[in-house]
Amino acid sequence: MHVIMIGGSDAGISAALRARELDPAAEVTVVVADAYPNFSICGIPYYVSGEVAHWRNLAHRTIADLEAAGMRLRLDTTAQRIDVPGRKLLVTSANGGEELLGYDKLIVGTGAVPVRPPIRGLAGPGALGPGDGVHLLHSMDDTFAVMRTLEQAAPASAIIVGAGYIGLEMADALTVRGLQVTQMEQLPEVLPTVDPELGALVRAELAARGVQVLTGTTVQAITRASSGHAGRLHIQATAADSTAVTRAADMVLVVVGVRPETTLAAQAGAALGVKGAIAVDRGMRTHLPDVLAAGDCVITHHRLLGDTYLPLGTTAHKQGRVAGENALGGQRQFAGSLGTQVVKIFEQAAARTGLRDHEAAAAGFDPVTVGSQADDHKAYYPGSQRISMRFTGDRSTGRLLGVQLFGHRHAEIAKRIDIAATAIFHGMTVDAVSDLDLSYTPPLGSPWDAVQIGAQDWVRAAQRH
Repeated sequence: MHVIMIGGSDAGISAALRARELDPAAEVTVVVADAYPNFSICGIPYYVSGEVAHWRNLAHRTIADLEAAGMRLRLDTTAQRIDVPGRKLLVTSANGGEELLGYDKLIVGTGAVPVRPPIRGLAGPGALGPGDGVHLLHSMDDTFAVMRTLEQAAPASAIIVGAGYIGLEMADALTVRGLQVTQMEQLPEVLPTVDPELGALVRAELAARGVQVLTGTTVQAITRASSGHAGRLHIQATAADSTAVTRAADMVLVVVGVRPETTLAAQAGAALGVKGAIAVDRGMRTHLPDVLAAGDCVITHHRLLGDTYLPLGTTAHKQGRVAGENALGGQRQFAGSLGTQVVKIFEQAAARTGLRDHEAAAAGFDPVTVGSQADDHKAYYPGSQRISMRFTGDRSTGRLLGVQLFGHRHAEIAKRIDIAATAIFHGMTVDAVSDLDLSYTPPLGSPWDAVQIGAQDWVRAAQRH
């Protein structure tokens, strides 16, 4: 049995490890387009900030670890074409040499690529790039380009286009490095994956740390600044009221999301689904014989929404494990995602799981969303912090549909969103959250945990509706 994985990130490596676990005699080859298999792309902002001392520390496992697990790594090797009837993969090496690799099962884990918004100066003749201090950020090579700008050009200021997870983390990282950061977001509030009430708290934390935040602002063009002007780059944008906005900066980082990289699979005849991602069943099988796919290039089964597109590292790991098992004849199914996420913004953290009010309504639920606050531990013990919460439940059934949290980074925001995610995963009602047997000691919690207080507030409010 020869299994080939295309892609050396979360999904591909998880699939390879699982296949080797189940059958140590299986031949497992991982085709990696660069020289950095199994690197934590999520950790890039913390390497940029200096909190992670060396880029090699971002590797989940070293190349030696992966090879010791029994997989054959083909680094700096690009998958060019899948011959589905012949069960062969055409690859090219760094020197341009071509080779046909035969397979019994193929797993596509080509991931996602950054969205390149329609900003003048980003594409076409004379487009600006890393040498000019203009960066997209998604890979290790992108990271090295950013670090070269920081170390060689010594920029004093930066503009970040986009205020999602990576944009916020990079605002934190560049501020820690001493740059004056301006964040531009096209939508009305930062971190648009949470409700504006919590997004406003995130924006307040950014402002308190010296980040200038411009929401409702669409960047139109990035150009080289004229000599004698502050900053080497000039940014033109439009505010929500159509007024012109101009800023200067020494570097620009564009991080406005990703799209699935499906070219290889689509050319081989794979069906595509939501947002152009590869269509797979819950066993991660494509419509092509002996071809599976996993990770940021595929559709995601959401436990409340059905098929969607939701690229997350945690999801990619799970999908890869399912694909690796099923490539060897297993019948495992991906259990589904709830979009559970958490992000650190300086000394605060924001998290969400499940559905927000408008998402629940669009999915056919009758949602009620209630905001509340609670202490992370007993207030009489020093250092307690308030947690802001938003609970969404179904009015008629009481089913818990979603939770959003914001609070201090030491207030166990991640732990508490995981409690909510577990409850939603298993279809619990909001009221039943109060029955959970959760831990308590005054320095770390309360007899009623903060998420239970939020659940009780929801029940009281829902009864009044």
